[in-house]
Amino acid sequence: MERKWTKDSWRGKPILQQPTYKDQNLLKKVEQKLSKYPPLVFAEEVESLKRSLADVTEGKAFLLQGGDCAESFSEFNADNIRDFFKVFLQMSVALTFAGGKPVVKVGRIAGQFAKPRSSDFEEVNGVKIPSYRGDIINSIEPTCEAREPDPYRMLSAYNQSAATLNLIRAFARGGYADLRKVNQWNLDFTKGSKANERYQALVNDITKALEFMKAIGINQDTMPTLNQTVLYTSHEALLLNYEEALTRKDSLSGKYYDCSAHMLWIGDRTRQLDHAHVEFLKGVQNPIGVKAGPTTTVDDLLGLIDILNPNNEAGKLNVIVRMGADKLAEHFPKLLRAVKREGRNILWSCDPMHGNTIKTANNYKTRVFDNILKEVTSFMDIHAAEGTVAGGIHLEMTGKDVTECIGGAQDITEENLSSRYHTHCDPRLNASQALELSFLIADKIKNAQS
Repeated sequence: MERKWTKDSWRGKPILQQPTYKDQNLLKKVEQKLSKYPPLVFAEEVESLKRSLADVTEGKAFLLQGGDCAESFSEFNADNIRDFFKVFLQMSVALTFAGGKPVVKVGRIAGQFAKPRSSDFEEVNGVKIPSYRGDIINSIEPTCEAREPDPYRMLSAYNQSAATLNLIRAFARGGYADLRKVNQWNLDFTKGSKANERYQALVNDITKALEFMKAIGINQDTMPTLNQTVLYTSHEALLLNYEEALTRKDSLSGKYYDCSAHMLWIGDRTRQLDHAHVEFLKGVQNPIGVKAGPTTTVDDLLGLIDILNPNNEAGKLNVIVRMGADKLAEHFPKLLRAVKREGRNILWSCDPMHGNTIKTANNYKTRVFDNILKEVTSFMDIHAAEGTVAGGIHLEMTGKDVTECIGGAQDITEENLSSRYHTHCDPRLNASQALELSFLIADKIKNAQS
């Protein structure tokens, strides 16, 4: 008989991509301490996101999800959070203005610390050492001692997440998101770019619209959404020790919520139906994402949907497609048709990053902007052909002026990568590339509606 779900029932299942902690007693003490910390998010916030995602599922809104590949302890500061918030607002405004519908903003932030790896070990300068699994687990420093999993890092991750959330909420509610300040959201290094030129034109249009609204009596006093916004948080629920410790039973509903973030997702490497990650996430009320790569079969996906969204609730389950630009047309339509045939309420979004990672001759991991755009465009075209809803986009991006992805209007080349390649793990779109991509997606949405 299947064991009843509890927040620790995952411990009786096979599990992948987990660290091995040497001191199990210390691990238990840290988990117990973390379990007494205040929740990072609250049940009603989670339910609010779920309602918004239901609108996305029905084509009434668009999901913009993005942020760092892996947050780090060393780069944590207010400026980085502010710059990410700025470019996310810019992207959101571009998509909203073109599509004529609300944009649900979900950051890969305030918890995106753990990363799956293709191998438990890597070789650095001829020495075999454990792989870096994210700052919540071990250090990026290339020594055996630094790579030893440390339970105390979970407490550091919690504290950084709490501080990040505090600043995000202040930005979102404290006037920083006021539409009258759209011209102040610019980042210095995007000035002169084509994306910035388009953004300035958009600012002029928004300013005119706001002046008209003010003239007829609609302003920030009568319409708070003009100077406030909501940015939800999300991360891959990979380190289940951390997730369990932050799972709480809501005192009003009696239901369980993973209070580490508003939305969690399962990666392509840990989506096995009978494994621990699926077991854990099936019991929490949060919206859940599941990555679907080119190896995902129809049976795999329908099985996941049965387990993670048994009540067929709109807004509960987001299938995040990450096939690669050259594989999407071969693998995606059969999944889409099967889900449509079964009448499942699924939010479909496109992750055009992970399937398009390549290595350059000088050994840099990178992604080509044109391939990223190609996968997004193909994703939307396939939905249009099938009569289904292309719900959103899922990006690895930063508000900083890095050089990690090739191409875009900045025309970053392989030779440029070394100048500002700062990622702790995977290559990210920089602020200019992310804004450029949002305008190109906005054009696609606008053309589809015309």
